[in-house]
Amino acid sequence: MTSDLRYPIGKYEPKLFSDHQKKIWLNDIKFLPQAVENIILNLDRAQLHTPYREGGWTVWQLVHHIADSHINAYCRFKVGLTEDNPTIKTYEEHLWAELDDVKDLPINISITLLYALHTRWYEAIRNLSDDAWQRTVIHPGQNKTVSLWWLLGNYAWHGKHHVAHIAALRERNNW
Repeated sequence: MTSDLRYPIGKYEPKLFSDHQKKIWLNDIKFLPQAVENIILNLDRAQLHTPYREGGWTVWQLVHHIADSHINAYCRFKVGLTEDNPTIKTYEEHLWAELDDVKDLPINISITLLYALHTRWYEAIRNLSDDAWQRTVIHPGQNKTVSLWWLLGNYAWHGKHHVAHIAALRERNNW
């Protein structure tokens, strides 16, 4: 953990392809829903509506954001696997976090969604050939072409990044 509340596990750092790293990142995808469910256990409504840092999203928004982000990730993988170097769709995540579904629906809806989504996602990518991991998509938000391998690492990191936000908040507040 770092002292930077924005990046408690540091920023995403791509790694070279290896079977060992692939296994780690695939497990991060597979087990993220359980990690999210575990990190919010026994938090009350006031705690869930506490920002993880000053100016940051609440725990409630973070959980819904993870589901929103990973829906996009799943679609990006599917498009990347079925089209030749497609341009992926970006989205305004900060605006999504303000929509009524995030404001009004309990976070267990997004946790349930994460279980189903990550089961599908893991199944879609767990047996990809080494060549398939090198397939690329154009990421207009990053203004670069990235491989599915890069995306896997980024989303494995993304889930752990937000779980660490909540863990750090719990630790600071002695929850």
